[in-house]
Amino acid sequence: MLKRKFHRKTDQRRAFMKILANNLIENEKITTTLVRAKELKSFIEKIISKAKKQDLNALRYLLRFFNKRIAFKVFYDISQRYKERNGGYVRIIKLGKFRKDGAELAIIEFV
Repeated sequence: MLKRKFHRKTDQRRAFMKILANNLIENEKITTTLVRAKELKSFIEKIISKAKKQDLNALRYLLRFFNKRIAFKVFYDISQRYKERNGGYVRIIKLGKFRKDGAELAIIEFV
C-alpha cells in the first residue's frame, strides 16, 4: 500500500497517512514536504476512486480510515465533484526549500 517508509514502523506509517489525508480532506489544501505530498497523492487518489463507486462497500471502506464526518464528506461531496474525471484529483505545487533542513516544501490541494 505505502511505498515510502518515512523512518517509521508499519502501523505508524499508516496512522501518519491517515492523519495527512484527514487534514487534506478537511481543509482541501495543506502544505507539507514534497515526499510526503507525493505519497499522500497516491493514497488519496485510491480513496476517491473507491468512493466514486457509490455503494455500501465503498462507504464502509472509507469508515475504516476516517471518522464519520470526513468519510461522508469524501463519499457525498468530493467523490461527486470528480464523477466525470478519471484520475488526477489532487495537484502538487512545489514551493522551494524549507529554511532549517533544506527539505522541499509543497502544497497539495484538490483540483
